Amino acid sequence: MNLAEKSQAALDLFGELESDTKQFVAESGLSCVSGCGFCCANPKVPASPLEFLPLAFDLYDKGLAESTLVDLESKEDQDSCVMYRPQSIDGKKGFCGNHSKRGMICRLFASSARRTKYGKKDLIICKVLKDEKSAEFLKTSERINIDMDIPLATAFYSRLDEIDQSLCQQFTINEAIAFALELVLRYKFYEEQEFDAIA
Repeated sequence: MNLAEKSQAALDLFGELESDTKQFVAESGLSCVSGCGFCCANPKVPASPLEFLPLAFDLYDKGLAESTLVDLESKEDQDSCVMYRPQSIDGKKGFCGNHSKRGMICRLFASSARRTKYGKKDLIICKVLKDEKSAEFLKTSERINIDMDIPLATAFYSRLDEIDQSLCQQFTINEAIAFALELVLRYKFYEEQEFDAIA
């Protein structure tokens, strides 16, 4: 698989995850609070370059890959995701600047579970949702271990790993996006060189 094919495979996986999470959100009522950027404002969100290849290709197609990479290189370790658009002074309100191409970590949060060491499903959720939708949170936490389907984060990460294990290494979110952009810029450069050689 070349880099573009790996990006498409990741997008296909995201499509499956999207339909599973839609079903879960409809049943649980646990969608993110509108305008909340609590998670997006966290600079330590772990992510892999593979899950951000679709974003990197999209930015390249829009002519924004190089400028985004420059922006990333000037960011500090404590800066939030380069795609996040804060709308409040504390940075906790805002939106994603490229929601359709967001990474898998962004898609799994509040819509998936992990297993505890006892085999019980544990909802992956933030303090904001626990507080703002406490009744739904408690009910859903019970039901995911009885009769409610929920995507398992580990299952989706395993499938991402099958696409390319080496690109599933974990970094902070901005490092992962920068890595993906560098890969796409290099890939496109050589693709253009080959095209010029043929022409």
